[in-house]
Amino acid sequence: METTKPIVRAYGAALLALCAVLPALAQRSDASRSSEAVVGVPDFSGTWERYTPPRDPNAPPRGTPGAGGGLGPTFGGAPPPLKPEFAAAYEADVKMRQEAERRGEPIASANAQCLPEGMPAMMIALFPMEVLQTRGQLTIVQEAFSQIRRIYIGEDAPVIEDAEPTFFGHSGAKWEGDTLVVETVGIKENVRYRNAPHSANMRIHERLKLLDANRFENQITVVDPEYLTSPLVWTWTYQRKPGYKMYEYVCEDNREFVDPNTGAQRMRFRDAERSAGGER
Repeated sequence: METTKPIVRAYGAALLALCAVLPALAQRSDASRSSEAVVGVPDFSGTWERYTPPRDPNAPPRGTPGAGGGLGPTFGGAPPPLKPEFAAAYEADVKMRQEAERRGEPIASANAQCLPEGMPAMMIALFPMEVLQTRGQLTIVQEAFSQIRRIYIGEDAPVIEDAEPTFFGHSGAKWEGDTLVVETVGIKENVRYRNAPHSANMRIHERLKLLDANRFENQITVVDPEYLTSPLVWTWTYQRKPGYKMYEYVCEDNREFVDPNTGAQRMRFRDAERSAGGER
């Protein structure tokens, strides 16, 4: 009986050691699975910039009503189909902003207040964006304002009542063949695209698909029955930017501010410029 005790003690010690390392091994295994490429699905990883297709010579000049405000119809240029009770106020706001631009006194935007663009505007890629893809997640890093968006693959978007409103919302996605279908909910009501109002129940649907090795498209549909008479639909296209390294973009020492009396965007002047007789 005495001879079996050392064996039992050794076995017990080995079992305890194994139990101690199992959590670490499981964690490392999970990390490995999350980072490995998934065979048979497209890989959006890389750095991208917006792709502007050749302009139709018969299209109306950019900046005219319905011409996309300088972005063109393929960049969400169509006016939002707002219900009549909201359309008049929206059209008045557009006219007011156009007149302010012509006077050289633009109305302050969220960017002037150092606020991120949020969804869906961040996906226009006015600056380059980086896409990081793992098995269960697509992470999109927009250089402008260092915006970060996380899309969870294999998960549904949360119910709106449980989605705390944020700038980028809460995104779930699934694969439909070679297309990543994304649904986003929970966008702050003060986050605007084309300055159009929306409700807390707005949903953003996206269909991401590689067109070739160097381009992918994002078909976007905004659904908001409280404000829109029909879904707002458009497509953005991106082209690969090989070798580009993302820059830090921090809204620091911003020289623009909102005039508290007129709402216009104004320029701050440094003390040195003031002392040199610069315009106030």
